[in-house]
Amino acid sequence: MIMQTPPPQEITQLLLRWSRGDQAALDQLMPVVYEELHKLAHGYLRRERSDHTLQPTALINEAYLRLVKQDFPEWQSRRHFYGVAAQLMRQILVEYARTRAADKRGGGGQTREGQFLPRAAAL
Repeated sequence: MIMQTPPPQEITQLLLRWSRGDQAALDQLMPVVYEELHKLAHGYLRRERSDHTLQPTALINEAYLRLVKQDFPEWQSRRHFYGVAAQLMRQILVEYARTRAADKRGGGGQTREGQFLPRAAAL
């Protein structure tokens, strides 16, 4: 069963209500925007290496946790919301890559300048 996407105005109204502290609006919003967030996550992960262990659902869940940590975000529109969500997903992927690279080097969590250069450029 495919969920019909609500009109953009409805999403914007839910975002504005959430901005004013209406927790019920957030609860109504997430199922409505999930499909679009999944498309974003899938698109970002498709550009990652083929053996990437992070799945779209995990990426969405992490972005969701970061979104809801904000006390009263001042959403301007649904476009603004999706832009912030996309930026969070990219940040999560960068953090994930840095953690994996640090683990390969024996941990420590410190990064070296240029560590993510393509192999040929690093030689």
